[in-house]
Parts: sequence; structure tokens; C-alpha cells
Amino acid sequence: MIEIHNDERILLLQGPMGDFFTRFAAHLRSNGAQVWKINFNGGDWLFYRDNNAINYRDAMQNWPQFLNSFLLANNIAKIFLFGDCRYYHREAIKTAHNLGIEAYVFEEGYIRPDYITLEKGGVNENSSLPRNPDFYTALPPTASEPKALPAHTSFRRMAVAAMSYYLAGAMLRPYFWNYEHHKSFSVIFNAYLWCKSGAMKILYTSKDTQLSHRLAGELSKRYFLVPLQVHNDAQVTFHSHYSEIQDFIREVVVSFAKHAPSDTLLVIKHHPMDRGSKHYGEFINRLAKEHNISERIIYTHQIHLPTALDNARGVIVINSTVGLSALLHNAPVITLGNAIYDIPGLTCQQPLENFWGNPGQASLPLFKAYRAYVISTTQLNGSFYGLAHSSHSSTRINRP
Repeated sequence: MIEIHNDERILLLQGPMGDFFTRFAAHLRSNGAQVWKINFNGGDWLFYRDNNAINYRDAMQNWPQFLNSFLLANNIAKIFLFGDCRYYHREAIKTAHNLGIEAYVFEEGYIRPDYITLEKGGVNENSSLPRNPDFYTALPPTASEPKALPAHTSFRRMAVAAMSYYLAGAMLRPYFWNYEHHKSFSVIFNAYLWCKSGAMKILYTSKDTQLSHRLAGELSKRYFLVPLQVHNDAQVTFHSHYSEIQDFIREVVVSFAKHAPSDTLLVIKHHPMDRGSKHYGEFINRLAKEHNISERIIYTHQIHLPTALDNARGVIVINSTVGLSALLHNAPVITLGNAIYDIPGLTCQQPLENFWGNPGQASLPLFKAYRAYVISTTQLNGSFYGLAHSSHSSTRINRP
């Protein structure tokens, strides 16, 4: 539980693209806080403008020193930010820690689709969630999991926020000349990707709907599912040994060809947010031919994920939160990166070559205890791009 005291001084850094941090700041002020915000580019400025908003325009290497001075001069007690892997935020968390200031990190939900994540100190591999199964089995049993309100995430709202953010970033680039983004910051390039993604979704929907029916029918329990992550996902670049998604695909395909039962298939699912950026079809086909398993690999984009998880013999991920969804659907899981849920009793602890023949099964009592603890300590019922009731009304901030 986060306590906000009267006149407590809080600093916001970069939030999700859109007005979430503007609304969050209003929520903090209603609980008695004084709120400052630092903007780094035109997109930040577009969605957050008030008297306590500061535009950081200096060189990136000068950021830690600037922040250190700002925190001390303004007696800041807490920092809130979105994502802990981008440079400005990595340095902010380190600076805050050195000064004894609490840093809280927002992220997409560990539990999807009706939650967002808020943790003290860091998220994902940087999370303070215990990795010892004994911790969870020793917890008192909960009567039932809290029922989440539907978050109603809007793709349209997210797309409009993203395009507005990139457009403002481009128009105000001369003013924020020193800013360095963690991904491509071109408005034209990103608009192209969003348009292409929409077209690809329409193109694949009909074909993959038919595949979903097959997975629930004739192919049920005959396939292993491989949900891919976004090619520039920080959870891949920072929290795994893979330099690119192709390395992960190659490792899985080669291992499947050598060790998986001959009557099984490999279903590789493209990430929906990567539709416009990447297509691995030719790469997968080439690998399949090299290892004589062309008839045993399916590459798909728009299958119904819950159906695919329900009927999978096993699920292979790097560290995607799809792994947690798979456990909810009682599908065995192996992680090949660093995942918060990679815990003995939940995921396969054997090498991938052993997983194909003996994927094992998660302990249901352990999973229930783990999921309940994660929800109660790190998850907020809502969405960054949802309806008003789910934006920040459940942030569990107390005013003593």
C-alpha cells in the first residue's frame, strides 16, 4: 500500500504515451500531494503542461547530475515513472536509491487484460517479488481472488495517443534537440507501422480464425505454442541472453526438431504489437526446411490466445506475461529468459530438450497463492487506455 501524506512532494517522469500521468497527477493532488513533472520531448509536453512541469533539454549524459540536484532542491519524497529500462529511468532509479527516495515503476500488467503493474524499485526481472516457492505456500489461504472490473482497453485510444505523441515529438524536436528516445522516434515511420499493422490484422483474421478452431479440435494437445515478443521489447534486450527474436526462434525450432515427439506440431504466434514491424515467415520456413520439419510448423498471427493456451501441450516463452496466462489455462510452461514467475513448481526447471517429452505440470495451490499475492501487491485494476473508471481509481493510494 502506498501512503501519500499531506504536502508530500512527488516527481513524475515519463509515463505511458497519452494523458495517464495527467490524470494520475490529479489523483495524487486530491490525496494531498504536491506534484512535479519532467518532460523530455514534445510528446511528453503535449500531454502534460502545468506550472510544475519542467522541460529537460540538456544532454543525456548530464541527466543524473541534473536530477540529483532537482530532487534535493525540491525535497522530493517519491518518484513515479513508466518502465525501468530506458536510460533516463534507469539513472533516475539509481539516483533515487542513493538519496533514499522511493521510486515506483508503472508497467503493463503482469496479469492481463484487466490490470496494470505498479511496483516499488523495479518491475519484471528488477521486481522484488520473491522467487522462492516456499514463500507462497506459507501464505495464509485466500478465500477467493478479487474480481476485477473490465478495463476496456481501447486500441483506438492507444493509437491516437501514440500518433499524437510522435507528431508532437517531431514538431518540437528543435526545442528538445538533445533528447534520445529508446525506440524509433520518427512520426512517419511509426504512422506507417500502425497502418500496416491494421492491414495485417484484417488480412490474417479470417485464416487464423479457422486455425483456432483446428487447435481446439483435431490439433488439441498435439502442439507446443511459442508466443513471440515484440522485437525491441526491453524484457528481451535487458532480461534475456537473446540479441534478437530470431535467436530465440532458432533455438526453439532446432530443439523441437531434435527432441520433440514426432507426432507433435510447433505453433509460433506473432506478437500483435509487432505486426507492422516484423514478419518471420521466410526465416521460419528456411529453418523448417533445414531441419526437415516443414509440415510440423505453423506460423500464425491472429489466433484466439485463450483457445490456443487451453489446448497446448506446452508453452515456450522468453519471459512474456503470456507465460502467466498459460499457467492460468493449466498449460505447462518453460521460460528461456528471466521471468518473475520462473519458480520451481510453476515452470519447468529442466533444459528445453527435456521439456518436449516431459513438460510437467504446475502446482495449482502454488499458482493460486502466487497469483493472489501478485495481484494484491503489484497489480492495479485498470488500463492506461481504458474507460475512466479503470484509469487510476484503484491505485490503492492511502492518505493517512
